[in-house]
Amino acid sequence: MPAIVIIGAQWGDEGKGKATDLLGSRIDYVVKFNGGNNAGHTVVIGNQKYALHLLPSGILSEGVIPVIANGVVIDIEVLFHELDALIARGVDVSRLRVSANAHIITHYHRTLDKVTERFLGKKQIGTTGRGIGPSYADKINRVGIRIQDLFDENILRQKVEAALDQKNHLLVKVYNRRAISADEIIENLLSYTERLRPMVTDTALELNRALDEGKTVLFEGGQATMLDVDHGTYPFVTSSNSTAGGASTGSGIGPGRIERVIGIVKAYTTRVGAGPFPTELFDESGEFLRAQGFEFGTTTGRPRRCGWYDAPIARYSARINGVTDYVMTKLDVLTGLEKIPVCVAYEVDGVRVDEVPVSQSDFHHAVPIYEEFPGWSEDITGVREFGDLPANAQAYVLAVEAMSGCRISAIGVGPGRDAIIARHDLLD
Repeated sequence: MPAIVIIGAQWGDEGKGKATDLLGSRIDYVVKFNGGNNAGHTVVIGNQKYALHLLPSGILSEGVIPVIANGVVIDIEVLFHELDALIARGVDVSRLRVSANAHIITHYHRTLDKVTERFLGKKQIGTTGRGIGPSYADKINRVGIRIQDLFDENILRQKVEAALDQKNHLLVKVYNRRAISADEIIENLLSYTERLRPMVTDTALELNRALDEGKTVLFEGGQATMLDVDHGTYPFVTSSNSTAGGASTGSGIGPGRIERVIGIVKAYTTRVGAGPFPTELFDESGEFLRAQGFEFGTTTGRPRRCGWYDAPIARYSARINGVTDYVMTKLDVLTGLEKIPVCVAYEVDGVRVDEVPVSQSDFHHAVPIYEEFPGWSEDITGVREFGDLPANAQAYVLAVEAMSGCRISAIGVGPGRDAIIARHDLLD
């Protein structure tokens, strides 16, 4: 069985759990390979709603082994808070694996994230302030702290003191904040050691062995393609590779083992934080999408910016990720609209551009060129076969599919785990 990557194909919050749910019992491992608790996803099981931030969604599926791999940055306090919340609701979390090579988010990372963003003023990136960027920066600068360092107090102390030698100068002399005590950080981190120890392992070895044994491993990306640090709308991006290629470096499995890449797109588009967004709506249509789709961040509660479907972005994501299948979510949110515009290209300085501009400046000034499609008023939340959708809903999906560079293999029509129409087998 294959290694499968699920990635967001827009700016995040596309509903990646829908594809995980569709694969269901055929999955043996679900792996989080990038990001931290700066993103979240909501999983609805029956009448129960679960908001996950750091944990992979597989932790809610019986028999599935959830893995936090080496490419993730981990706030241990958040990790145990999430685990305790699930335990209180009767969820078995004993199967969780955590990579010894994953980096840790400390108190000083969170502090630096917040004060730096505040210092930027009008030039703010829109970070969540949870320390993800500073932790990745330490990783690249080779002054990061890894999970395995918690089990050697001498090494931990050396690393924390070395990191704070520089950071305290910055906090005190630039940001006018108090210095942070190394003892305070070390004591806090060591308090988690014994509870964490049973979860920590060589996850890359386990995942490769699982693939050798014919098991199905699902790699679940955080954030999305347009937030990728290399391929997104830089600098308004996350601090990791949230595209399909990140699954290899973020987990320790070779790229040749990945057989399927499933991209998730909403039937419209949203983003959170600053940065260009050509199809963004500032009128009653945007408010309609936000209200009907309940477009508020799982992690921050911030209202999401809403806009129409952007076909050039879908094509870009298909190309960058090598998408084999798209899953379209939230088609039901469009119910009740008389006309549904779709961005088919852009106009930049009076010239039509059919693909995402390579220049960030051009993309910022891109004006969407729309094609309109007739809407529908029928309730589709109970539909489970494509042919049972209203004719206009079918036509919308088929038109968007033709523009998006990849087949649409499944369609989400409601928030429930079973509210999905399967058109093609995601493993076929």
